[in-house]
Amino acid sequence: MQRPAVPWPATAAAVIAVATLLLGVSMAYDASPRPVVTRVTVDGDSPGRTFDGIGAISGGGGNSRLLADYPAAQRAQIMDYLFKPGYGAALQILKVEIGGDTNSTDGAEPSIEHTRGTVDCDAGYEWPLMEQAKALNPAVKLYGLAWGAPGWIGHGSFWSTDTVDYLVTWLGCARQHGLTIDYLGGWNERGYNAAWYEQLHAALLAHGYGSTQIVGADSTWQVAGALRGDPAFAAAVGVIGVHYPCTYLSAMTRCTGNADADATGKQLWASENGSEDFQAGAAPIARAINRGYLDARLSAFVNWPLVASLYQNLPYRTDGLLTADQPWSGAYTVGASTWAIAQTTQFTQPGWRYVDSGSGYLGGDRDNGSYVSYRAPGKAAWSTVLETLDAKAAQTLELSVSGGLPGGALHVWSTDLTGTRAARAGHGAHLVRQADLKPTGGRYRLTLLPGRVYTVTTTTGQGAGTAAGPAPAPLALPYADSFGGVPVGGEARYLADMNGAFEGAPCAGGRPGTCVRQMDTDPPITWDRPSTPYALLGGLDWSDYTVSAETLLQQPGSVQLLGRVGQQKRFDPAQIDGYRLELTDRGAWTLVRTSSTGAPVTLDQGTLDSAAGTGSWHRLALSFSGDRITASIDGEQVGAVTDADGYRTGQVGLGTGSYLPAEFADLSVTPNQPRGSN
Repeated sequence: MQRPAVPWPATAAAVIAVATLLLGVSMAYDASPRPVVTRVTVDGDSPGRTFDGIGAISGGGGNSRLLADYPAAQRAQIMDYLFKPGYGAALQILKVEIGGDTNSTDGAEPSIEHTRGTVDCDAGYEWPLMEQAKALNPAVKLYGLAWGAPGWIGHGSFWSTDTVDYLVTWLGCARQHGLTIDYLGGWNERGYNAAWYEQLHAALLAHGYGSTQIVGADSTWQVAGALRGDPAFAAAVGVIGVHYPCTYLSAMTRCTGNADADATGKQLWASENGSEDFQAGAAPIARAINRGYLDARLSAFVNWPLVASLYQNLPYRTDGLLTADQPWSGAYTVGASTWAIAQTTQFTQPGWRYVDSGSGYLGGDRDNGSYVSYRAPGKAAWSTVLETLDAKAAQTLELSVSGGLPGGALHVWSTDLTGTRAARAGHGAHLVRQADLKPTGGRYRLTLLPGRVYTVTTTTGQGAGTAAGPAPAPLALPYADSFGGVPVGGEARYLADMNGAFEGAPCAGGRPGTCVRQMDTDPPITWDRPSTPYALLGGLDWSDYTVSAETLLQQPGSVQLLGRVGQQKRFDPAQIDGYRLELTDRGAWTLVRTSSTGAPVTLDQGTLDSAAGTGSWHRLALSFSGDRITASIDGEQVGAVTDADGYRTGQVGLGTGSYLPAEFADLSVTPNQPRGSN
């Protein structure tokens, strides 16, 4: 049967509709983003700066303090993850704080010279850390920097001859430990004094440390202009070190250079960068390593800090490459930041050169990611590190090699930082070996997925460590330490200095053996805001307990016993949540609630029947049960309060009311029954 004819207008309308639909599909297809293809030539004859390395900082606060007390097996595993080639971060630079007995972010590091002329070259925990790092990788470069200094120096002035002499003495201590310090800075983030740097340089030459390069000024780019205009200053400084050129606490997508710095011809470093969580900081770190060179010609990246090995009531408690805050259990967690760094360090060495022809932004757009190439001396090997952390889709890399660099099969390794559970946990997504690349038509092709870091290399010997620590566990009560086993000049187990220096010393007052003594007699040259000396120990979950300790004043002043200590205010160690029992040599005592957010509150106070005096021992005790707090001295209760608005858990601590010598012994923490329990 014949179909009825369709009227022309209807037919035309249908044709137009179909054509419009087809055209729309075509236009939609054409408007879609084309896959990004980046063609890169790694040319061995291309210019490029010398690569100085990737490293991290132990210090700028006591962020490595608890690592010193870890069981030997777990400490060795942690050090392997940080420094062992082909295992973890494989760090190439270790920067350490030159201790100054002052809080420099998350605690204080011990000085080698608390008082003028009395030098202890074994003081502190940085010496064994440097020794172990060098044992794992003899090529690690060492770098020292002061955040503060003991108060006797320069009558409180850092820019003084005393400080120059102090740093030379510290270098001598390093030499006693068989360590050569490759780089030395001035005063962290406190600007510069050109004449002082010139004096330091002359002193290094005079004392046989001419190979130690001075870094100026571990602060902003401002020093670069001064160096250009002052030939003597320029001759003293070997490396320009700038802090956070990729923006502090950011995604580090863009880094800022400096024309004056470029014009000096000196090596330019991000001598402190990071300040990022050990997991979430991986992507910013990976960006900054590449983009620091692309944007600012930075030839070294030094992460702050090395590890988060500190108590968890401190401000930067998870920053670093891994966390290790439980020496009593041996637990630690390796962070994704370790593997972000490994993608460069395991495939390069300081002394290699950047290959500028093989460095840039994927597709010419920083939103796609970046790539940086390095070549070994003699063109013996090369590596290209790529990051696609901001990319939204897969891309293609087409790679060619020229200028005498080796070809053949190329090895590919990758780390997934997309934020998946596997990436956060650090298992199964880091430093994964992929299929080798073989050339087709003289080019290598690799698909780059979003959110990754890749390394294409001719080198071998890489790998991801598999060691794991035991499960976390709380520090159990009761807890006791007589301090009799603390070596002279050493630190008591788990006791972390917040300000001042609490070290082993021969007991005074007729007591045999070793006690813990607060060593400083002058307020230090500070970096953070000042506070009186104190040190902390124990679990933040400790609740109902009695803490007591023997105390002795060696000169008029006061001693302190702390309890239920919690959060510390950032950059202000004087403000911390907790309770403090303080006793003066005249017998006056106070029970105070301190705060991280406000002024201290006196809860109770009084005076003993007789003065406490100096040179004699007195036992201080604080007891907590729910909201009930009692204070005792020499076994007699002197005060009792109910503090309904107070703190319910926290650490214990020891302190002094000013910078004076005082001793402590027989620390004891015993559990109490919660108030009202049967």
